Amino acid sequence: MKNILILVFISCLLSSCIVSKKKFDDMLAQKVKAEGELSDKTKELDQLDKSFKKLKQDSIDLNQNLQNGAKRLAELNAEYEKLNANYKISLNKSGRLNLDLAQQRDQLLAIQDNLERIRKQNDSLSSSLAAREKNVKELEQVLAKKDKAVQDLKTRISNALLNFKENDLTVKVKNGKVYVSLAEQLLFGSGSTMVDKKGAGALQQLGKAIKDQQDIHVMIEGHTDNVPIAKGSQHFEDNWDLSALRATSITRILIKAGMGPKQITAAGKGEFSPVASNDNPQNKQKNRRTEIIVTPNLDELFKILEAN
Repeated sequence: MKNILILVFISCLLSSCIVSKKKFDDMLAQKVKAEGELSDKTKELDQLDKSFKKLKQDSIDLNQNLQNGAKRLAELNAEYEKLNANYKISLNKSGRLNLDLAQQRDQLLAIQDNLERIRKQNDSLSSSLAAREKNVKELEQVLAKKDKAVQDLKTRISNALLNFKENDLTVKVKNGKVYVSLAEQLLFGSGSTMVDKKGAGALQQLGKAIKDQQDIHVMIEGHTDNVPIAKGSQHFEDNWDLSALRATSITRILIKAGMGPKQITAAGKGEFSPVASNDNPQNKQKNRRTEIIVTPNLDELFKILEAN
């Protein structure tokens, strides 16, 4: 614009135009005013340019910051996803661990309950065992006492029957009892129920030896071979009768010797409890016998057994 004014001024001079001083002053004032406005606009343009450049740089910086922020956000998001995945894995592991711990705790409690139950059982068994051991000792003492009594009884009976032959009688201990086996020839004649004199003497000695033994029981068993009783016999029908009557005859002799009737039982076994096969005369002779079985009183022993 400045250049335009200069050109107008020069043109006026060349055309020999004469301008008044007032008009010149107005034009000069307009020039000055225009120059001032131009300067202001120029300053505004500079200011706007600076603002634009600042805004542009701010925009670049913001865009860079935005990109950096987006990158950081992506990194943080990836880290979050990783941490979240690890958390879920840990949570699952924790759940399984808690479940395992709960199961182990339940198992431990069950084991503790079982141990307590077993401990109580063991305590009960210990008490029971102590009581049983005590009873066993008492039982052993009673058995030892009974064994000694049986042996003493056997010795007494054997001593009372020393005068008789071994073939005629035997004395032995079996199952806690004293068995006195008397052969038929010592006591009876063939088919007879009357005890002969020699046999009666043996029975009297036996009765005297044990008559004061109040804690014993005596079973008298009559035995025969398998030869049938002769037909027409007036006293008995078969070997049952013969064995029973022989046992009764012996019982009477022992009672006369001083034994109590309540201590004695008479029984006939006939031919049905042989000690040998009835296949020859010697074995048949063995089977024709009377057995006197002396049993100690076992009440004390039975009481201990019942207590157990």
